[in-house]
Amino acid sequence: MRHITSGQGRVAQVGRAIAWIQQNFRKRFSIERLAAETGMSPSSLHEHFRAVTAMTPLQFQKQLRLQDARSLMLVQDFDVTTAAFHVGYESPSQFSREYRRHFGEPPARDIARLRAAPGLAVVA
Repeated sequence: MRHITSGQGRVAQVGRAIAWIQQNFRKRFSIERLAAETGMSPSSLHEHFRAVTAMTPLQFQKQLRLQDARSLMLVQDFDVTTAAFHVGYESPSQFSREYRRHFGEPPARDIARLRAAPGLAVVA
């Protein structure tokens, strides 16, 4: 417990990695760069990040991108392609595939369903 609260130890380093990804998730980055930012080796970062989050750093980044894109389409009325590029995807088709895998339906259909849901108040 002392390692977590003191800002030292692997859990604290993973916490710094999470914070760094949250601040930079729209940009492309390498595991080597993230490892350097947190003072870990790439293999150690991978191992400990997965132990804490149950996903890899790149899976975590992807999840943040998809959640942000969904929010942009729902709240700010971005179209699919604009949202994809805005959150860092280079290919709208790759974005749509990953979105469908993550949320269970294509982006446009998911957003239409969410907008039609009773009790959802979207303020733009």
